Formats: sequence, C-alpha cells, structure tokens
Amino acid sequence: MEQMLQDADAVIDQWGAKPESLLQIMLDVNHKFNYLPKESLLKISERLRMPVNQVYSVANFFKVFSLTPRGRTMVHVCTGTACHVKGAPKLLDRIRQDLGLEPGQTTEDLALTLETVNCVGACASAPVVVVRGETYSEMTPNKMASLIKEIKAKST
Repeated sequence: MEQMLQDADAVIDQWGAKPESLLQIMLDVNHKFNYLPKESLLKISERLRMPVNQVYSVANFFKVFSLTPRGRTMVHVCTGTACHVKGAPKLLDRIRQDLGLEPGQTTEDLALTLETVNCVGACASAPVVVVRGETYSEMTPNKMASLIKEIKAKST
C-alpha cells in the first residue's frame, strides 16, 4: 500500500496539486493500477484540498474509471442493435458458461474483465468484440471461447 501511495503522489506531483488537474491525475492513477484504489482517492483528495465526495463523484461519473480492480485485459462485447440481432447474447452466454462472468465482472485471477458497450461502429461485421483495441468481427460462441482461452493463456 505504501508503494501505491508513493505512486499516487508521483502522479499528483507530475500534474500539480491543483483542482484543475483532478481528471488527469485520476486518469493516470486509474491507468497505473487498472482501477482507482480507495487509498489513492483519499490521497488525491488530501493533496488537492478537495472534499473526498467530490473526488468520488468524478470517479463515479465517468465510465472510464473503476472503483474495483479490473482485469489486465478488458473484453468489450458490443450489444448494439446489429450485434444483438446477430448474436451478441449468445457470446455473453458462452462467456457465462466458460468463465461464470456477467458483464462488469472480473475473473478472480484478474486476467480479464467483461464489459458490454452500446456500439463500436462496426455494424456490418456484427457481432463484434473489442480486446486491447483490436476488433474481432463476425464472432460466434466458438470463436469467443477460443479468444477467451487465448487471453487467459497470455495473462498467466
């Protein structure tokens, strides 16, 4: 925990301990730890002389932030209309079956976090899944299972 606080201090020092730096500080801390640890939010609040509830409000407002640990790999399943119609629910069912994960949950080993997104703009290739910025097109439950195995293998 001491290292976490030192890392948060270093990010604050980089951007300056001023309220207008709050968002960038939180983005950097979130990126470093893959979530916003409670201790780091308290440190940010203290150093920026801001009420802790204001810091938490920002953390809860933006979807990019997480207050719980996320997996090393984010798996985004598109659930927009085209993807839904072409099988996104079956992809989610396969993940549920293979990993026991619901959207928003993370594997116990922190290998991956499953999230749904409303649309990624690749409707002609539906259903799509985005992992590490790469879009996987025309996904099927079997392709999803193979992708998950590949992610798990790379995470260990």
